[in-house]
Amino acid sequence: MALHRTYSSASSGMGVGGECRETFLELQRKKTHRYVVFKIDEKKKEVVVEKTGGAAESYEDFLASLPENDCRYAIYDFDFVTEENCQKSKIFFIAWSPAVSRIRAKMLYATSKDRFRRELDGFLCIPLRNNVSGCTQIHIKNCLLVKCNWYASQYQIRRINEPIWCG
Repeated sequence: MALHRTYSSASSGMGVGGECRETFLELQRKKTHRYVVFKIDEKKKEVVVEKTGGAAESYEDFLASLPENDCRYAIYDFDFVTEENCQKSKIFFIAWSPAVSRIRAKMLYATSKDRFRRELDGFLCIPLRNNVSGCTQIHIKNCLLVKCNWYASQYQIRRINEPIWCG
């Protein structure tokens, strides 16, 4: 007699709530938010909006909204100035997974990331370090240069004194 174990299939990932799409479109088109932090609600089995940052909030406010010991998804509208003194903006996605977070949470967020990214389209994916102290604006600028070669050649970002690290 063979014993069969049943495992829940986590490969498809969690669903994405309608509020997530609406909030992302507000950030993308209307510029009403600087950032949006998303969390997985295990009871609803979907990704929901946890926090939004107003248009006037800073990058430091964004980093302060990320928990030190739990995983999150986040989208940030990053403003910068090119060498030609043109104000530019780029939206990027972060899968936040601190080293001290629970293994189950890391697995859940990792398996749901692709579906989340497919549902909300129109941003760059930038890997962040696993702690807030390593997530500097210079790191983000460096990753923008690495991720988009055409972007780097057309819009040279002002001096960056830190080595490129995106992994």
